[in-house]
Amino acid sequence: MLQCFRLSFTPARLLNIHPESRKFSSAMPIRATRRIFMSGTASIAALALGGCLPDLVGNGSLIQSAVTPPPGYNPLVLAVTNRQPLKGAPKAPWYGHERSTESSFSRIVLNRPDTTLVGRARSAFSGTWSIEKVTADGRAANEALLEAVSGREVLLYTHGYKESFESAAISTVELSEGIGFSGAAVVFAWPSRAALFDYGYDRESALFSRDAFEDLLLALLSEGGASRVHIVAHSMGTLLMIETLRQMWARHGDTMANRLGAIVLAAADIDFDLFENALKRLRTLVPRITVISSTADRALEVSRRLAGGVARTGAATREQLEALGVRVVDATEHGGWVALRHDLFLSDPEVRQVVRRAVERGRSA
Repeated sequence: MLQCFRLSFTPARLLNIHPESRKFSSAMPIRATRRIFMSGTASIAALALGGCLPDLVGNGSLIQSAVTPPPGYNPLVLAVTNRQPLKGAPKAPWYGHERSTESSFSRIVLNRPDTTLVGRARSAFSGTWSIEKVTADGRAANEALLEAVSGREVLLYTHGYKESFESAAISTVELSEGIGFSGAAVVFAWPSRAALFDYGYDRESALFSRDAFEDLLLALLSEGGASRVHIVAHSMGTLLMIETLRQMWARHGDTMANRLGAIVLAAADIDFDLFENALKRLRTLVPRITVISSTADRALEVSRRLAGGVARTGAATREQLEALGVRVVDATEHGGWVALRHDLFLSDPEVRQVVRRAVERGRSA
C-alpha cells in the first residue's frame, strides 16, 4: 500500500510524519554552509538549474553510522565514467566533458574537511572535501569495478546537470558519509559540460550514456557482483537512471532484480509524463522507488520552462506522485532561505534521512 509522508520544519527540527513521529539530530555538513552562502551571492544561479550542485517509515533502526575512521584515513570513491580522459587522467581535472564510447574506471582518494574553526571559515569560500589522488585503471571498466566491489553492498550515485568529474566525486562521498554507508561508494560520472548555458548538451549526454550505465548495472547485478545495489540519482541524472532501467528491463526483465535495493530520485529533472510512462514498464520496481520532491525547487521551475511547460517529476505535487504508486517525501518546507532548494538530499540533515531509510528498506527488497 502506498505511503506518502510530508516533511515539515519546526524550530526544534522535529520531523512530523504519519503514521509515526521520530526525532533526528545531525550536524549540517560543512559544505552545506558553503552552498547556503554561495547561493545567496549569485542570483544567476537560478538560471543554472541549481548547478546540480526518512522516507521516515517503519519500525526498524536507522542505518548505523560507519566506525569512526582512524587518523589519516581518507575515504575512497570508485568511479566509472564515459567522459574522455584528459591526457590519460594523470592530474586535475582528470576527465573532461567529451563523450567516450568506452568507459573508464578509477579510484578516487578524497581529503576530509578541515573541521577546525579556521577550516570551517575557509570552507565557505574554498569548499570542504577535495580530491587527493585519482588512480586510473587501464583494464576494462566493469572488470576492474567488479574486482573492487565483489560481494559488497554498493551505493551507486549518478549526478545531475552542470557537474564536473570532481564535483560528482565529492557529492558521492558527501552522500555516503552523510548517511553512514559502510559499503562501496560508486559514482557514474557521465559527460556533463559543467557550464551554465549547456543544459541541452548535458541532456543529450545523459541520454547518450544509457548504454554505458546499463553495462555498469548489469555488471554490478550479475553473479559475482555486488551483494546489493542502491541507486541514488540527482536532477538530470534521474532521466539517465529511469531511461536506463526501462531499457534494461525491456531486454532482461526481472532476472537480476533480486540484487537491486533502493532507488532514490532526488530533485528529479525528468518530464513527469515520461516518468509516468516508464513506470508502466517498471511495475515490479515501483515499490522500491522513493521520490524526494519539492514544489519550491526553483531550479526545476526553470527546467520546466525550458521543457515547454511540462512539470518535472521532482516538482510535481504530492497527489500527482502518489497516484503513480511510488514512495513520496515532500520536502517543500525544507531549505529555508536557500535560493534554489535543489540539493536538499545533501545539504539538509533531515532530508538525508530519506536516503538512509530507503537504503535500509532496500536491503530486504
